Amino acid sequence: FSVPCSAILSSYLLGERLNLLGKLGCMLSLVGSTVMVIHAPEDEEVTTLDEMSSKLKEPGFLAYAAILLAVCFLLIFYLAPRYGQSNILIYLTICSVIGAFSVSSVKGLGIAIKGFFADQPVLQHPLTWILVITLVASITTQINYLNKSLDIFNTSLVFPIYYVLFTTIVITTSIILFKEWVTMTVVDIIGTVCGFLTIILGVFLLHAFKDMDVSLGNLPQVLQSGQQAPVTRDDKNILIEVDNASIAPEDKPKVFMIYT
Repeated sequence: FSVPCSAILSSYLLGERLNLLGKLGCMLSLVGSTVMVIHAPEDEEVTTLDEMSSKLKEPGFLAYAAILLAVCFLLIFYLAPRYGQSNILIYLTICSVIGAFSVSSVKGLGIAIKGFFADQPVLQHPLTWILVITLVASITTQINYLNKSLDIFNTSLVFPIYYVLFTTIVITTSIILFKEWVTMTVVDIIGTVCGFLTIILGVFLLHAFKDMDVSLGNLPQVLQSGQQAPVTRDDKNILIEVDNASIAPEDKPKVFMIYT
């Protein structure tokens, strides 16, 4: 619900533009999210910190985490200072990439909290403190760059795009870390892909047509004006026109004097 809520609230509270196409985009994002949740695979059961540690040490996840860190450092130290003020994807990609580490840390800390109430020595396990430090660092970084993005760009655009990027990274991380793809059927794969494409379509409607003044009240006038839009002509066609007998006298081309 963060996508439609943030867009609608920013429209009413912050005075930001949200037209009919933007509202339809919010609804499509919500529908796509629902489809993805319905077809989402079940998590592989991990009940202890030792099992979580073995998952984190697998070569596939270590290579994936190294790639994410490299991309994150590239964005933070090279692209963000140069293009962060003009490109909405820079800051939001940083937040999304870091989100992979925050979600994994939350998963591990949830296991640690369950073990703590079950009288397991989770405080003596080094993974617990590694997860705590990772979670604090990742959340701090996410909040920092998300606030920077909100200071520059429209709120109704930031949250949908951030949602798409964050969801993509988190799903990919879960598939690699917990091997969720093993339990997915063909129907679930198609449903997940269709839901994700629906979300992308909704975000596209929200972003591409944000400056258009379209509402239910003026929709017939907008469609009519779009059908009767005049043809744009270049300077050559404006200065030199072929005589046409069907043109009314007041609509005939005027003579222009060009001084050099």
